[in-house]
Amino acid sequence: MVSGLPLAVWGRLPASRKQVSRAKPSRKVLTFEDSFLRSVLPGTGSPPIGITIDDMGVHFDAARPSRLETLLKTATEDGETLRRAASGWAFLRHYGLSKYNPVPRGTGPGLPAGYILVLDQVAGDASIAGSGADAARFSEMLQAAIAENPGKTIVLRTHPATKDGRKSGHFADVDHPQVLKLDTPYNPHDLLEGAARVYCVSSQMGFEAIMAGHIPVVFAMPFYAGWGLSEDRHMAAQTLARRGRQLSAEQMFATVMFDYSFWYDRTTGRACTFEEAAQHLLAEARHHWDGLRPAFVAGMHMWKRGIVGAFLDGAGHAPVFYPDAGDCVKAAEKQGGQVVVWAGRAPEGLEQACKAAAVPLLRMEDGFLRSAGLGAELTPAVSLVLDDLGIYYDPRHESRLERLIAASPELPEFALSRARALRERILETGVSKYNLAGAGALPELPDDREIILIPGQVEDDASIRTGAGDICTNAGLIRAVRDENPGAFLIYKPHPDVVAGLRQGAVPDDLVAQHCDLLATQNIDALLRACDRVATMTSLTGFEGLLRGKPVTCYGRPFYAGWGLTQDRGESCGRRRGGVTIEGLVHAALVDYPRYMDPLSGLPCRPELIVQRLAAGQTKPAPGLRLLAKLQGAFAGYAFIWRRGSRGS
Repeated sequence: MVSGLPLAVWGRLPASRKQVSRAKPSRKVLTFEDSFLRSVLPGTGSPPIGITIDDMGVHFDAARPSRLETLLKTATEDGETLRRAASGWAFLRHYGLSKYNPVPRGTGPGLPAGYILVLDQVAGDASIAGSGADAARFSEMLQAAIAENPGKTIVLRTHPATKDGRKSGHFADVDHPQVLKLDTPYNPHDLLEGAARVYCVSSQMGFEAIMAGHIPVVFAMPFYAGWGLSEDRHMAAQTLARRGRQLSAEQMFATVMFDYSFWYDRTTGRACTFEEAAQHLLAEARHHWDGLRPAFVAGMHMWKRGIVGAFLDGAGHAPVFYPDAGDCVKAAEKQGGQVVVWAGRAPEGLEQACKAAAVPLLRMEDGFLRSAGLGAELTPAVSLVLDDLGIYYDPRHESRLERLIAASPELPEFALSRARALRERILETGVSKYNLAGAGALPELPDDREIILIPGQVEDDASIRTGAGDICTNAGLIRAVRDENPGAFLIYKPHPDVVAGLRQGAVPDDLVAQHCDLLATQNIDALLRACDRVATMTSLTGFEGLLRGKPVTCYGRPFYAGWGLTQDRGESCGRRRGGVTIEGLVHAALVDYPRYMDPLSGLPCRPELIVQRLAAGQTKPAPGLRLLAKLQGAFAGYAFIWRRGSRGS
């Protein structure tokens, strides 16, 4: 070790203490610790997204000042920072994110609200001794909770790290009629929202309790005690004198999360903001939550299995693929799993079989920011959706996306702000579903006629079969738009799969020439920017038109129709109501509904990164799939053979 350089240690581990004791008195010590928003699971198998670096002490050691304590003493009162803190906590609460995130909100049997929450910790944790407590303090805490809340249910929450038995808490057996020991996975935010009062020693959930509006009863001197936000039962006069400032919950959150913590984005390998780290952690947590039940996949194409497997291997469960749907359901029933099927390939009777076996059925489809290339050309997807209710393109039944859109008017401001920023970034970059280059520049367009873009579709696509009405062909759509708009300048953009000869939907040249003014081969973003209106059956181009502020006329019932954002010519859907904003639609369709996988790092990621990757062309299609796509192209004229039985896939 070079003299004069800081000595870096981790927390107050025995090895760290030994290094510090050996150091010269003048040697500066930097103490590293996990951040307050760490990972999906405890332990080395789930790397942290953030750390703290303290040049004065360590935040959980109340015997001496720490950098966090010093920062809290000078915590900001800046209004914008405090608003950012409120939004940050709202994000964590909305999605149920905490230091560790083994289960989502809503997990567990549910507890009647009004209970008293008592928080256990891992025995021997450094924060216990550091905050001036010991094992006896936990017994004192529980006895106080019982005595001070007669007749109330005392929920004793064990620490998640004790679940596997390798670590223990402070309450092996509790025999008291008021006490309910909760050792099953439970989301912390659900627990805090149902609690009437919170008791803790030095648990981080005490900090989260403050943010949730509680005044926790604290039996030690953790970093969040002594600032007027808790009821402190064992605060030493010396420590109180060092603190002794009244803080708001937002000031504490801003200091802890913005000023004291260092955040790291594992997908990019760079430092990032708290918001970016929280969004990335949510992506990793969702990947884990999606895999809490092992996945049994029915009838999936061979070429899709690699990417589908990557999306479904959360919680350490590798998906199992079954050609036969019946065998798939039986295996899922036997092993407590879930059945996953490509939505357009779900065989008749699969839903009923899953219901009879009490097995969840998830329908999978491409997301709306998919790839730099066509699915029909075997380009792997960077986003997929998993729908436990239906599927977004089938309006005959409610889908998870429809439910998210319906709930979007109740979204908190942080969500709407995120949706606005994501939409702006999409508009700046021109990113779309497939991100094809297109051919040539647009010719000069008239400025005295309304320009209407008609996106062609694959006519045997599942969205046409389920969501189109009387107008269900590209030729029929062209005729209808011309009849309704005799003086307009019509641009027809054939679907790329149809142009490549891979799917059905070609329109005779003479019909296009008779009714349309331009047959377009340009990039879809350029066409959307140039047009005044989009007219479609169920194409995603209608959604992309809405993103760009274009009026959209729907002759079918796509997921974005019926909410007051489009002019609807098709049959109405009684489940849908107006009042949805474009930000609410964007948040539902691009943030909450899909799952994203970074093509470079191979990690779950947030949609903002996918927009960045697609805009920069940073994708890595598998070499084997490129070769297979070329072979497929050579036999494009025989698509009726190799596409047989694979509609919607």
